Amino acid sequence: MSTSTSTAAEGAAPGSTTTSTVAAAATGEATSSAPSPSPAPPLSAPHVPIPKNGVDYRRKIVLAPMVRSGELPMRLLSLKYGADLVWGPETIDRSLIGCTSRPCSRTQTHILTRLPSNNPRTPSGAPKESILYRLHPGLEHKKLIFQLGSANPALAVAAATLVAPHVAGIDLNAGCPKPFSTSGGMGAALLRDPDRLCSILEALVTEVGTKFEIGISVKIRVLETPERTEALVRRLVRTGITGLTVHCRTPSMRPRERAIREQVPLVVRLCKEAGVAILLNGDVTSRDEGLALATQYGADGAMIATAAEKNPSVFRAAAECGLAGWQEVVREYVKTALAVENRWGNTKFSVSQLLSGRGANIDVAKCKSHVELVEAFGFEDLLPRAREVDEMLGVGRGVGKRVTEQEEAPVKKVRVEERTQEVGAGDRLVEALEQVGEAVGQGVLPGAIAA
Repeated sequence: MSTSTSTAAEGAAPGSTTTSTVAAAATGEATSSAPSPSPAPPLSAPHVPIPKNGVDYRRKIVLAPMVRSGELPMRLLSLKYGADLVWGPETIDRSLIGCTSRPCSRTQTHILTRLPSNNPRTPSGAPKESILYRLHPGLEHKKLIFQLGSANPALAVAAATLVAPHVAGIDLNAGCPKPFSTSGGMGAALLRDPDRLCSILEALVTEVGTKFEIGISVKIRVLETPERTEALVRRLVRTGITGLTVHCRTPSMRPRERAIREQVPLVVRLCKEAGVAILLNGDVTSRDEGLALATQYGADGAMIATAAEKNPSVFRAAAECGLAGWQEVVREYVKTALAVENRWGNTKFSVSQLLSGRGANIDVAKCKSHVELVEAFGFEDLLPRAREVDEMLGVGRGVGKRVTEQEEAPVKKVRVEERTQEVGAGDRLVEALEQVGEAVGQGVLPGAIAA
């Protein structure tokens, strides 16, 4: 979805949910004014070939990579409401390496699991695995872009190889300014080390993109001067990438500061000259606004973060009913989360985000399980499924009645249990600790703030 006449139907996910169906995902950010852009490049501008198993970012409005909010239920709900593509939360290379990858027949999903270093055990004494990443091959096919955090070409290739067969593209995060990312040389730190950044992209293109026939892309921020941005982008578009997303803030800018678009025409021109698809990110609040901005600047599409986190129906055009009410969105989210047996802590966090500023007379913070959440909202028809999921995850009233899950995997049947985690909305400390945990192989929760 993005520049001209794409429709919400392009990205709509088939079906809704029973115990094994789900919805979709995406992300968004807000908007800001900017100077008149340069004229769009000529129609004869080259296009980098899109690999057979990859996807073209052109004419797309997409969900941004976001910590916690970018997990499977929100991605599926975003797709249901019209997101053309969805980025999952950034996952650190070291946390992926050594993971077990297998299908989950019960939820029709595919999961990446690992054993945490503290060696937890289930009530039966078996090793307790953590689900690092969950995707839905049926509903996310050709629509999921996996965002990778890395500062090392070899580690990036090793990690990306594990997920490449299941996604439409690998996106390198070179924009996250948070210390937990930059302290390891990842995220926005790569913008200061273009040699390293380009070497990672070139390795991914050669050893992952070519092998699995998927596209490799990168997400960056603008730098402090147009000259520095130009020097960087000129190098990036020569690495073999098929797409580039530019977040219209500098690495030192905070999310509350309005996006700056003065350098967008420059980045668009450089990408167009090289045939690389270009998406705009930063203060994009809806599909219609994303399309308008893409048209205004000659870009190929736009990425939505914060706005989608609060209401994923921002991907639905105004002409197609526009924003859905929070009651509908919350119900669809909970239904989707139950269908994929989402971790309770993530469900609670996401519902809190959906209710933020709505004036709803429901205290989600007091809910201790999916059952209590469903009861609080009066979703009586979802109660049976909520009880099943809580029992499976061992949360709320179901604690002590944990059910064994037999996964139909090629090699063996494995019991999968997710540890629960209470996540308070807006708890920055918890967010940082989660990220650090991933980096050292805890496998608690992958992701990174939208870069």
